Amino acid sequence: MTGLEIVVTAANLLAAGWICFGKKNKGRDASALSLLAAAFLLHAGLGQLRLQMIPAYILAMILGLVLFARIIRSGNGRLRPARLAIAVLSLLVLALSGASAYLTYLFPVFALPEPTGSYAIGTASYHLVDQSRKETYTGDKGDNRELMITVWYPADSDAAAKLPRKPYPKEVTEAMSLVFHFPQSLFGYLDAIPTHTVEGAGVSGGQAKYPLLLFSPGVRSTRYQSMTIVEELASSGYIVVGIDHPYTSSKVDFPEGRSVLYRPDPEYPTSAAQYEANVTGIDIRSEDARFVLDTLTEWNSGMGDADHLLRGKLDLDRVGIFGHSYGGATTAETLAKDSRFKAGVSLEGGFWGSVAHTGLKQPFMYMLTSDTADMIREQLEGKQSAGEDGIGQGTREKLFYEEYIPDLQSVFEKSSADRYYLTVKGFFHQSFADVALLSPLFAKEVSADQSGRINRDYVRSFFDRYLLGKEAPLLDGPSPQYPEVEFDPKLTTTGAAGTPSR
Repeated sequence: MTGLEIVVTAANLLAAGWICFGKKNKGRDASALSLLAAAFLLHAGLGQLRLQMIPAYILAMILGLVLFARIIRSGNGRLRPARLAIAVLSLLVLALSGASAYLTYLFPVFALPEPTGSYAIGTASYHLVDQSRKETYTGDKGDNRELMITVWYPADSDAAAKLPRKPYPKEVTEAMSLVFHFPQSLFGYLDAIPTHTVEGAGVSGGQAKYPLLLFSPGVRSTRYQSMTIVEELASSGYIVVGIDHPYTSSKVDFPEGRSVLYRPDPEYPTSAAQYEANVTGIDIRSEDARFVLDTLTEWNSGMGDADHLLRGKLDLDRVGIFGHSYGGATTAETLAKDSRFKAGVSLEGGFWGSVAHTGLKQPFMYMLTSDTADMIREQLEGKQSAGEDGIGQGTREKLFYEEYIPDLQSVFEKSSADRYYLTVKGFFHQSFADVALLSPLFAKEVSADQSGRINRDYVRSFFDRYLLGKEAPLLDGPSPQYPEVEFDPKLTTTGAAGTPSR
């Protein structure tokens, strides 16, 4: 519960205690009613009303009506309510207060982890149109491929200190609704949670230019799904660009009020047909990432906008990419197709497209859940049971196409640079996003704090090592700080030929 929600709950308990155990007195009844009203109005005015508090609001209304009825009746000093009435009211108070306490525990107003880097964080969003590509998801031949991106960057600390923090993005509510089938209104309070980012501050002058990272979210998700990782990277001196991919992202809001919603795939008759559709979809997303890098390169040179925020600020010799799920597959394919990307991290993505045939020439880190890793071992040993769901479905994630394991093996066998294969115990597929913060229902066996630390520390350590040449002990093997993370010794290979020296 927030502080103001505790105030409402405390006012309810005090009012109920007075009704049950205080002798009738108009003045004190009026005081108790005023306390209830003041607590509610304070909460509504300074905080935010939430669905999770509805039982407490109902209780406040019931208690208020009882107090009002006592006030308008004549006389003071009558006996307390009968024992039966006290018992009924007490049970009602306990039930409704307990319900709100439990619901606010399940869906808390959380705080994003404090970034550990030294930079303030600025942000800006942009609408991009790729004039060289047509939109293949629509039937209109005149449509060009459009994207929305958000940039997070090391900001000028003095300017950032004078600006209000941006709220946690409301776009996450659409993604939560699509992925977990919760009503969006259940997370309507998210935009009352502050991030550590500000809009309107210039890029920090702490460095002449900064390494660049692109982020691709999962299918049915949003570029804002991993704010914990994004804020950590930006505070540590990276410029991070999140990409929304229309029709596979949950919802993309364009300027002038236009929105593009997620478009689910049709039912494919065979696994092979599903696989080919994924190859096509990842190719589109990979081209999105390459187009974004093309655009950023133009902005960096001042082409088209001599006063652009990012002009001259991008170190285009140190470019990386990372993504979750379908975004992880986008990462692997983009690395295979474009050598401008020097390193990449896939958070439980697949391997669709050319990467499955060529492998990778850049350092690559693959993180996945221990459940998925166990399934891979079981399938390799011929123990996979029939009729199991795909990644992200059910209580245990399953791979939903037969080609996954041979593709994974091909990528790791044919790759020539350093590669890491890490598994995380207690994670499920969505744990690589911020979902553990949103509810303990999603924390599974790993706390929200620990989940956030695992995600941000391993991703940052990887890019620190391969883009900045820094020491990254976390990548050298198991860490007592993170006993959940295991390295597969057969698939983790470092010191490979062609890997940039540190």
